[in-house]
Amino acid sequence: MKNIYKSILLLLAVTLAVSCDDENTFSIGDVNPVTDLYSPSDNAFYDLEANSSVVFEWAAAATTDNGVVLYEVYFDVESGDLSDPIYKTASDGNGYSRSLTLTFSELNKIAGLANIGRGASGKLKWSVVATRGVDETSVQTSRLIEVQRPSGFPVPGEVFLAGTATETGDDMANARAFKKTGESTFEIYTTLSSGEYFVADGKDGEAQTYSIVEGKMKEGGTTTSAYSGETVRLILDFSNGNVQMDVVNKVELYFSPSDEYLFELPYVGNGTWKAENQSIEFQQESWGRDERYKFRFTFNTDEFNWYGSANSDNSRPDNAGDEFWYMYPVNDSRWDYAFKFASAVDNSVSDVSVMFNASVPEYTHVVTPK
Repeated sequence: MKNIYKSILLLLAVTLAVSCDDENTFSIGDVNPVTDLYSPSDNAFYDLEANSSVVFEWAAAATTDNGVVLYEVYFDVESGDLSDPIYKTASDGNGYSRSLTLTFSELNKIAGLANIGRGASGKLKWSVVATRGVDETSVQTSRLIEVQRPSGFPVPGEVFLAGTATETGDDMANARAFKKTGESTFEIYTTLSSGEYFVADGKDGEAQTYSIVEGKMKEGGTTTSAYSGETVRLILDFSNGNVQMDVVNKVELYFSPSDEYLFELPYVGNGTWKAENQSIEFQQESWGRDERYKFRFTFNTDEFNWYGSANSDNSRPDNAGDEFWYMYPVNDSRWDYAFKFASAVDNSVSDVSVMFNASVPEYTHVVTPK
């Protein structure tokens, strides 16, 4: 019996020794390269302006043991050989699927890595590499796709202005936020002095930054300020990369009853203009005392924007909510869309503030009688 046990133990020892001795004993079956790409077709064209996606598909990589294969999709410039791709990513399903779905937004980023300019078209080379772990197969076949990049940029949730030329300096923690004014537009009123400034879509180290070159947004870099303390309006449109900059020469309160500008509001920072200790007297009419007013912004010396009420006519705001004071672009009519002062303002000394910044729900103003 002891001899039988010894024989069994010896057999087990030999089996384990053989299993551990040869490294190839534990190796998985070999995998062959991907040799057939299904879609997109070679030189397929995509206008990345649309909100869509592309599905890349290919044939399965053959294996000697019918085991599991992982796939990576490689992208390169048109003339590249994919040996050092500009971008690579696992296929759908964490690499297990024989397809990859990329949004046009993701393709747009890859096109940027290939140095295809905004608004320009160019070609990307792509292929698929199969792997069974550490070892990868070689690229056997490839195709091209042609893409037309949009001139604009992905619309961020928030945008900030920073740099030595700005009101808050180059510390991103203090950067002032733009106000979102449309689906793809952002606006800020601020002063710019000598120095540099830039736009960022966040305050952390991962934020995308933009500079402004000849009225267009450009990824990265800074812009040298052409101003020396002027108040400006800066409008960004991410849909096309356009930038509009205007100097705000003055903001005035227009008094409808007398058809005159009662006073100018000096800029005090943070998108705010404030006139202090202003004497305001309503005008006596046969039917009562008239108190209507609105505001006029002067841009670039002789361009005027009027701001007034959302309502064509108003009552005195003695018990009005915050919405009454919201300011909207209006026409230059003497009477229509004018605000009315509260009763307490008549024959008083008041402070008047206009706030065009991201801290308020809508551009607004406050009249405070003393």
